[in-house]
Amino acid sequence: MTKRQNRMILVTMLVAGVGLAGYFGLKAFNENLLYFFSPTDVVEGKAPTGKSFRLGGLVGMDSVKRDGIKVSFDVTDNKNTFKVKYKGILPDLFREGQGIITTGSLVNGTFIATEVLAKHDENYMPPEVADALSKAQAIKKPARYNE
Repeated sequence: MTKRQNRMILVTMLVAGVGLAGYFGLKAFNENLLYFFSPTDVVEGKAPTGKSFRLGGLVGMDSVKRDGIKVSFDVTDNKNTFKVKYKGILPDLFREGQGIITTGSLVNGTFIATEVLAKHDENYMPPEVADALSKAQAIKKPARYNE
C-alpha cells in the first residue's frame, strides 16, 4: 500500500470512530432525559408509559395519607389531579398546597414516585410548576366569563 492509501484508511477509521462515539454519547444522553409533565399532560396521554419522567404541581389539600414511610397524595395543577404513591422520607418542606416535583413512572394509572422535591423557601416555585399552573389557569378563565 502506498502512503496515501494508508493515510486514507487512517482518516476513514478516525471519522468512523468519532461518529460512533458521538452516536453512543447522544443515545446515552437521550435515554437519561427526564421530561416534565403536569397532571393535565398525564391525563391527556402526553406522558410516556413505562419510562421515568417528572410530574409537578401542587400537593392537593387533605390528600396526604401516611402509613409509616409509605405516603400517598394528590398532585394537582388546579385543572386535573393525579394520585402519587411514594415510599421514603419526604422533604421537610413537603405539605399540602406546596409546589413539588416528583420523579417516577406510571404503573396501572398511579404515579409511583422515586423522588420528591419540594420548594426551598416561601418565594420559590419550580419554573415548570409555575408554567403548568399558569396554563391551567389560562384554560379555566374563559369558562368563568361564559357563566
